[in-house]
Amino acid sequence: MNKFATVLVLASICLASVSAQCPRIVTRAQWGARAASTAQLPIRPAPWVVMHHTAGASCTTDAACAQQMRNIQSFHMDGNGWADIGYNFLVGENGAAYEGRGWGRQGAHAPGYNDRSVGMGVMGTFTNAIPNAAARTAARNLITCGVSLGHIASNYWLIGHRQAVATACPGNAFFNEIRTWPRFNPNV
Repeated sequence: MNKFATVLVLASICLASVSAQCPRIVTRAQWGARAASTAQLPIRPAPWVVMHHTAGASCTTDAACAQQMRNIQSFHMDGNGWADIGYNFLVGENGAAYEGRGWGRQGAHAPGYNDRSVGMGVMGTFTNAIPNAAARTAARNLITCGVSLGHIASNYWLIGHRQAVATACPGNAFFNEIRTWPRFNPNV
């Protein structure tokens, strides 16, 4: 019984440290996602994290961010004909992360990287200004969370969407910000 108690305490400490690194994650059910069917990510843990902005409205409340997620999912599914929202996760300026396709699913966000990356972004347009501190912290913590949970390789590389394909995404200001983050790879 003593060994069992020790194992239980150690497991609790490990879980507490992982959850402490993870931002609040709003599930698909919580934001009202439509049903979708997407492929498993073939290369796991993912060796790349591709950062985006949505180039649309930002959000600072749970209700507004949930609505933005539904809008983006509808645009991706109905407008682009995709199986689901393209991103694995998006972050709002309310400091919460929103599950898109989620961990271990292949995204539709960066050609050439979809089968080997986790696509993350911040809801909003960040050409001239960076996301607020709550969103930046949530995005960095989401990467750390993914590493801790084994969904992102510990030796991952972070890139901006513009490094994968010709686009302005994730906006000039946000791109310059992520260039200062750990594991940013300037030489893709």
